[in-house]
Amino acid sequence: MDEVFKGSFTQQEPIPEDAIQAAVEVMRSGRLHRYNVSKDEIDQTASLEVEFSKLVGSKYALAVASGGYALGCALRAVGVQAGDLVLSNGFTLAPVPGAISGVGARPIFVDTMENLTIDFSDLELKINKTGAKTLLLSHMRGHICDMDSLMEICNRNNVVVVEDCAHTMGASWRGVVSGRHGIVGCYSCQTYKHINSGEGGFLVSDDEKIMAKAVILSGSYMLYGRHKAAPSEVAYDQIKLYTPNISGRMDNLRAAILRPQLERLSDRVNDWNDRYKVIESSIRNTPNIKVIEREVDEHFVGSSFQFAMPKLERKKIEKFVHACGERGVELKWFGAPEPKAFTSRYDSWAYAVSERLERTDKILAGLIDMRLPLTFSLKDCQLIGRIICNEAIKIKLEN
Repeated sequence: MDEVFKGSFTQQEPIPEDAIQAAVEVMRSGRLHRYNVSKDEIDQTASLEVEFSKLVGSKYALAVASGGYALGCALRAVGVQAGDLVLSNGFTLAPVPGAISGVGARPIFVDTMENLTIDFSDLELKINKTGAKTLLLSHMRGHICDMDSLMEICNRNNVVVVEDCAHTMGASWRGVVSGRHGIVGCYSCQTYKHINSGEGGFLVSDDEKIMAKAVILSGSYMLYGRHKAAPSEVAYDQIKLYTPNISGRMDNLRAAILRPQLERLSDRVNDWNDRYKVIESSIRNTPNIKVIEREVDEHFVGSSFQFAMPKLERKKIEKFVHACGERGVELKWFGAPEPKAFTSRYDSWAYAVSERLERTDKILAGLIDMRLPLTFSLKDCQLIGRIICNEAIKIKLEN
C-alpha cells in the first residue's frame, strides 16, 4: 500500500510562550498603537526596530503593517512617481507588481534563469531599452542572484535597487545580509515567512533622506522623534510638510510577538535548511525531476522547496501534482493555465501588461513549489521525498 503523509503544509509553529506573554502585557496595557505610550517609555515597536537594524547591520529600520506595504513605501521613498517604469523579476509574486502599480508606476518584467534568479543579460537589455532607473529585485522563494554582479550592472547604469526580501530574512550573499546590497531592503513577517506576526514587515536603509521620508509616509504624525532606529529630527525638516501620510505602521502587539522570534531566527534558519537538505537528497537523481542547484556563495533559508519537471507535458505534470496531493503532499505548480493561490505569474496580472518572456515561460511551465513548515520533522521530510520520488517514477514508467 502506498505511503501517505498526514501532516499539514499550512500549519506553522506555535508562537513562543515568551512572545505570548509579551503580547498579553501589551493587551492589558491597552496601548497597542505605537505612539500611545507614556512619557520616556520606549514602545515595543521602536525596540523591535532597533533590534532588527542591529540584526541586519543597517543604520535605520522601520516596522510596518506588511511586506507589501514596505515595498510600496520604499518605492515612494526612493522617488518613484506615477508613470515611471520599474524593472522587476518575471518570476515573482503578486505583491511585487502590485506595489509598483500601487504607486502608479508600470512594471517592466525581466526574464528568469534556470536557477530561478533574474537574467542579467535581459536586465541590461531592458535598462537600455526602457531607460528605467529603478529595480524592485525579488529574491523569489529565497533564491539569491549574484548580488555583486547585479549591483555592478545597476550602479553602472544609475539604477536604484530596492530588494524584496520577503523570502530571505536570515539569508546572505558572500556574507552580506540579504537586503543590504540595495538602497532599501524590504522584509515580511506574514504567517508563512521567517518570523510570524500574521502580517507585518520592515524597511531598512543607510540613507537618511529615504528613511526619513519612509517614516513620514508610514504615518508618524510628526512623532518621528520617538523612533530609535531612524534619522535625527533635522532630517525631516525639508520633507515633513510635503510627504503624505499613507498609514501603514506596525502596532505594539505585533512587535511584542516578533521580538522573541527575532532572537530565535538563526536557529530557525538552521532548522529549515536541515529539512531542505533532506528533501533535496531524497529527490536528487529521480526520473523526471531536476533539482534547482544553489549557488555556493548563497546562504539561503530553505523555508520552501522548488524543483523542475522540464521534460513533462502539462497533462502529466497535472497528474503528478494530483497524485502527490492524494497522498498528502501539497505541491504548487507555476505552469497551470489559471492562477491558483500563490502560483500566479506575470501573465496573470492584466493590470501590468508585459511582453512575453519566453525563457521564463519555459521555466515556469515545469516548476513545482512546496512549503516546508518547521512543524515537519526530518522523518516527515524523508517520507515526503519518498512520495515525490515514487510518483515521479510512476509517471516515468507510463512513458
